[in-house]
Amino acid sequence: MYRTLALACLVLAGCRNATGHEAPAQNGSAAPPIVANAGSSAGSGSGIKVVDDPHTYVPAEFKAGMARWKDTGVYLDGKPIGFMQFGELPIALKPVWVKEKVSQDKPPGCPSCLAWKWTEERFYRFNDYLKAIHVDPASIKMMHVYGPKYTQTIAVTGADLTSAAGKEFMFRFGDLVDGKPIPHVPPHFGNGKQPDKLSAVMIYINKKPPTITEDGIMLDGVDQIGVPYYGEPIRGGVRIYLDDMLAAIIKRQDLDVKKATKTPDNELHWSFGEFLTSSGVDTSKIVEGWIIRDDRRQERIAWNDLKAMTFTASSQAHGGVLLGDKNIRASAIALHTRTIAPSELPVIRPEEEH
Repeated sequence: MYRTLALACLVLAGCRNATGHEAPAQNGSAAPPIVANAGSSAGSGSGIKVVDDPHTYVPAEFKAGMARWKDTGVYLDGKPIGFMQFGELPIALKPVWVKEKVSQDKPPGCPSCLAWKWTEERFYRFNDYLKAIHVDPASIKMMHVYGPKYTQTIAVTGADLTSAAGKEFMFRFGDLVDGKPIPHVPPHFGNGKQPDKLSAVMIYINKKPPTITEDGIMLDGVDQIGVPYYGEPIRGGVRIYLDDMLAAIIKRQDLDVKKATKTPDNELHWSFGEFLTSSGVDTSKIVEGWIIRDDRRQERIAWNDLKAMTFTASSQAHGGVLLGDKNIRASAIALHTRTIAPSELPVIRPEEEH
C-alpha cells in the first residue's frame, strides 16, 4: 500500500532523478509475449542464428503458453536486439530512485518509535532504456510490452512515450537487482493495461504492428503465439553485446565442430575471435570486453587478450561458457569500442545485495 501511495505521488509531482522521489502511479497492463505461428506473416527477420543448446534444454511442457517466455527479450521489427536482465542492461542506462515506505520493527519499550521507515527503490525509465539501445522513442509506431497473458499487453505509441506521462512509464526488477522485470504504468497511459509482470518487448518502427484482440494478438488475420516476424522467442545461450546491442548468441549446437580443437580430455574448444567473425560481428574497433556472471560485470579483459582466448560450452559452465586457461565462467559478454570508466559501472547498494 505504501509503495502505491508513493507511486501515485510521483505521478502528481513528476519523477525526478534525485533520491527520495516518489514513483509514478501504476496504470498499465502487459499481455503475454507472442510468437508468430509457422506459415503466418512472421519471417526470420534476424541475422542472429539460434539453435537450442542441450545444456539449456527446455522440456516440452515449457514450450507452450506463457512458459515459453523464459527470457525477457526485446525485439525490433522482429529482430532480437537485447534482453531485459539486470546484468545485461546497457551501460548508459541509469536508475531513477523512487521513495518507498516500508515497515520496520519497533524497539521494545518505545511506543513513540515509528513502525515504518523511508527507503528507495531502483526503477528504470523505458524511454531511457530505448535511447540506451539506440532506439529513438519518437520514431516508434507501436511498442507492445507483454505481460503474463496475451490479453494484458501494454500498447504505447511514440507519441505516448514522448508525452509528459512517458517519463513515468518505467520498470524495476522483482528481486531488486535480479529476477524478472516488472512494469510500472502511469494512469490512463497507452491502452490502459497494468500487468504485474513483463514477458517481452516488441518494438515496431518499419513493420506493421499486430493488433491486440480480446483473445490475443493478430497479424494479418493470423494468431501470433510467438514473436511476430521472427518465430519462437529466444531462450538461453550466452548473449554477446557490442556497444549495448545484441550482436551474437553462443549456443552449443550452433557451433561448428569442424572449427573446434579437442583437448586430451576430449573437450571441444572454439576461438572466441573466430566465432565473432564467423557470426558477422565487426570486431575492428573493439577495445575491451566485460565478462558478465551472476548478473554482474565481473572481469574486464583487453580485446587483444579476449580475442585470442578459446572457450568451451561444457556442462561445467552451468549454461554459460568457460573462457581461457583460467576457465572464466561467462553467462554473457559485453564488448565495447571505447574504454568503460569505473564510474560508469552499475553501483549496487548494500541493501540490494542478497
